[in-house]
Amino acid sequence: QVHLEESGGGLVQAGDSLRLSCTAAGSTISRTTMAWFRQAPGKERDFVAAIFRTGYNPYYANSVKGRFTMSRDNAKNTVYLQMDSLKPEDTAVYYCAADSRIILSSVRGAENYDYWGQGTQVTVSS
Repeated sequence: QVHLEESGGGLVQAGDSLRLSCTAAGSTISRTTMAWFRQAPGKERDFVAAIFRTGYNPYYANSVKGRFTMSRDNAKNTVYLQMDSLKPEDTAVYYCAADSRIILSSVRGAENYDYWGQGTQVTVSS
């Protein structure tokens, strides 16, 4: 069983930066694909980014590519999402997800992840 806890959300202005953290407890994440999703009010939960167990070549949604950077620190059992040049449309609850069975073809599907955090709110004002 993996317990995930996100932190780092907040209220910022357009163009600002935030760094989200997701720390896992109960199991090591070193062999697990980790991902970030987000959900705006009235919308579905959308894929943001994922990082495979190797930590190389994170995979991003087109809407955040070039602005967001995902990384992992297996020693700290933590993944990060550095969000730069934030836009009002980035406003959402951001969720951390984990699963050891994810492959490239399934990385975008929220239904493919077994473990989720409680979410952290990110609000970007214009």
